[in-house]
Amino acid sequence: MKTAIAIRHVPFEDAGLLEEVLHRSGYRLRYREAGMEALDDEGTRQADLVIILGGPIGVYEGDSYPFLRDEIALARHRLDEKRPMLGICLGAQIMARAAGARVYPSGIKEIGWSPLTLTETGRVSVLAPIGEHAVLHWHGDTFDLPPGADCLASTPLIAHQAFSIGRHALGLQFHLEAGEAGLERWYIGHACEIAGVAGVDVPDLRRQAEKHARALAPAWLSGLDAR
Repeated sequence: MKTAIAIRHVPFEDAGLLEEVLHRSGYRLRYREAGMEALDDEGTRQADLVIILGGPIGVYEGDSYPFLRDEIALARHRLDEKRPMLGICLGAQIMARAAGARVYPSGIKEIGWSPLTLTETGRVSVLAPIGEHAVLHWHGDTFDLPPGADCLASTPLIAHQAFSIGRHALGLQFHLEAGEAGLERWYIGHACEIAGVAGVDVPDLRRQAEKHARALAPAWLSGLDAR
């Protein structure tokens, strides 16, 4: 089987719905735990696919979290070698930084479900099946578009919600991997962050997930299977 390695920063932000897609596509998924295991080792560099997952820290916090430097180095190596890589939220920001873009606080917290505006390139990309479905946003940082990258999606608040570099790298600022049931762990793990954002609370997030997650998952999962 092919090997997919997912770098995980907090236990509840895992590959989620992607695990089934990877299995159907012939991948064996293994996790590397950030801060606990080597992240820039040869095995990870040479894996068939690397997924860098989300987490509640910033790319620019390398002094506090030195493992971020290893993740950036790994992403830079895989970009240079044109090896397949997917970055989700923090992972997309790490990829953007590795590709030479600036990553910084956006000044807002975008938490909750809302639709994307796909660019012309995005409408013929792997994101095309999402269409007008709302997706889950959970971030406070953003990034400039990396040199040589194509912007695939935006929202009124954040200009760069997704980007691709060639056919080997995809960065998503939003969360397609989080299923409705798994989000209960997010509501607990991110309780302090939720409490600090005006107009956002757990009952409302739960109602949004019930409304949108069930409709979104079949659309984008079928798109991935088709590719």
